[in-house]
Amino acid sequence: MGRAYLRRLVFVTNNPHKVEEARSLLEPIGIDVVQRDVEKLEIQSEDLSRIALAAARFAFLRIREPLIVEDSGLFIEALRGFPGPYSSFVYKTIGITGILRLMEGVEDRRACFKSVIALVAPGLERVFEGVSCGLIAYKPSGGGGFGFDPIFVPEGGDKTFAEMSLEEKNSYSHRGRALRKLADFILSEASNR
Repeated sequence: MGRAYLRRLVFVTNNPHKVEEARSLLEPIGIDVVQRDVEKLEIQSEDLSRIALAAARFAFLRIREPLIVEDSGLFIEALRGFPGPYSSFVYKTIGITGILRLMEGVEDRRACFKSVIALVAPGLERVFEGVSCGLIAYKPSGGGGFGFDPIFVPEGGDKTFAEMSLEEKNSYSHRGRALRKLADFILSEASNR
């Protein structure tokens, strides 16, 4: 039994950049992505999967349509995983400048971006995770992307996410990896009809 109703997903977010990334990967394979800013439940947890799934379940009760919620974080090794699941709050409060101040004099620049996408639809709940590890740059570079993109250089890359085109970023990024897992799941469900 296939799930043809998964060909249209509501992306519950107020971040148009995330929607643009999702559309660039999902629409070419026939999955329509519609942005909707629905009231989201924000739980406090160290676990991105719990955060995303709780928000997706809450949103599904309101709109009753197949939807995805994405939660992500930047985990910096020298800062013991900070800001992690609090990345959005940290970005809004101390920003890139604050993170770079915390990293002054720190030689270990290793960090990982993690993304979790929770899919909730009638009779279905799934979580897809993507991870992109790399280094924190010494100064911001690039005008693209959003959030901490100007200071993150992924492994195998030689520029920050903010210096990359959308297609290039999606090939390296945590969100791109999670979105590809979601796409693979939907395509495999469609072929099991």
